[in-house]
Amino acid sequence: MIWKGIGEVDEQRVDHERIRAVGPDRAASEWLLRCGALVRYQGSPKWQQDYNGLPTGPLGKYRIEAINATESCIMYRGFDYLDGLEHVTDIKLEKCMYIQDECLQRLSQTSNLQRSLQQLKIISCGNVTDKGILALHKLTNLEYLYLSDLPGIREKEKTFRVLQQALPNLKLELDLE
Repeated sequence: MIWKGIGEVDEQRVDHERIRAVGPDRAASEWLLRCGALVRYQGSPKWQQDYNGLPTGPLGKYRIEAINATESCIMYRGFDYLDGLEHVTDIKLEKCMYIQDECLQRLSQTSNLQRSLQQLKIISCGNVTDKGILALHKLTNLEYLYLSDLPGIREKEKTFRVLQQALPNLKLELDLE
């Protein structure tokens, strides 16, 4: 943790030493939970929401399969924590006030997520525009994309046509009225 001042911690700064020490899944879990998100591990039906209840075990035992960032404070600065995640198939970003186009661009440029991510839901993230949605074309294994309540999307038809051409197997579900 990086101390900013008395009692203030910069939760978004990436601690690369921590990633090396505990592995990418554990470090990402810690960051996500501190920011109010939930994680689900491979082989587990339940969501981990308690930072103090994070499971322990040998390095690499718990691999993040899904992230639910509903109403969390995750932001671009912390996205380096996602780089080492190799098993994430599902991400939900709902009511995330700090999620913006740069976050989606960063997400789509993460090579491990390009291979693993199959489902993405973006709901009520007011800073997301067409530019961010178009960046998702690099997520080549994305099978399902749900978009809802995104007022920053101005050129719906064009944006979705381009995305569908880039990802022909993508099931795109929209609720943008």
